[in-house]
Amino acid sequence: MGKRWQVEKKKEHYYKTAKKENYRSRASYKLTQLDKKFKIIREGYKVVDLGAAPGGWSQVALEKVGEDGMVLGVDLQKIKPFNEENFVFIRGDFTSPEIQKEIYSAINGKAEVIISDAAPSLSGIKDIDQLRAMDLAENVIKISHNLLQPKGTLLMKTFQGPGYPELLKKLKKEFKMVKTTKPASSRKLSSEMYIIGIGFKGIKWLNEDFDEDE
Repeated sequence: MGKRWQVEKKKEHYYKTAKKENYRSRASYKLTQLDKKFKIIREGYKVVDLGAAPGGWSQVALEKVGEDGMVLGVDLQKIKPFNEENFVFIRGDFTSPEIQKEIYSAINGKAEVIISDAAPSLSGIKDIDQLRAMDLAENVIKISHNLLQPKGTLLMKTFQGPGYPELLKKLKKEFKMVKTTKPASSRKLSSEMYIIGIGFKGIKWLNEDFDEDE
């Protein structure tokens, strides 16, 4: 099954297009399509990319922010460096308060936009994997409390299933507007969904281990 999936992947339109246009991954087109529809990233913005490897979303974000903006990627895996000087990479667990403090310091405050195409490690057991997906989504939201500017935007991937409606309810309390969508470049059989939270209300620190003044 693994070899078959690899063969199908190489034939797939967005995979081939990404190779042709020198993007790090087919996921680059997801962010391109989402940004075209919702105007998420603007020139001069500071953007934090959670779970950035292999760098497909950071690559697109760098194009959008221009020379006056900044993109910071964080992941447990290494990322091949970009030529742009306004890209910073931190290797580590973005759910860790220490890594969040490092992010805060590196961007000198908070970001206008947080993006995350991260997915949990899958066990193959549907119920366990859904719980992991919801836990990851909850962590991304908590990080936005610490690192997202008031009126900022959060773009995150999650998966439909148990816990998904409750997640949307929570986000609607914290953002002025919440949209859900599935870009054309997302695989049809995937249960992944993308949530855009617009107009962060600036919830005060919910992560007690994080202190911006330290």
